[in-house]
Amino acid sequence: MSILEDLYYGNLRPNESMKSCDPRAKEINKKLSDAMQIYQTSLSKDDFEQLEEMLDWVGELNSMHTAAAFVEGYRIGALMMIDVIKHKDF
Repeated sequence: MSILEDLYYGNLRPNESMKSCDPRAKEINKKLSDAMQIYQTSLSKDDFEQLEEMLDWVGELNSMHTAAAFVEGYRIGALMMIDVIKHKDF
């Protein structure tokens, strides 16, 4: 199957396979997990659910930003290819 077919059929989902190369990512993820455990035990059930809802909104916003950055990067890459081909000396 070609990459275009994978894209068409929804088999290409880079946001699901991306992992940060930054060594701090694992440490930050652990801190977030630990903090959520503390909040879950110290907040009321309703307050914790509100916190989870807010974090879901942050996640949605981050996803939108990531999608926009992906599209912009793709556009820039395509423009670079056009520029290379356009100015190629044969």
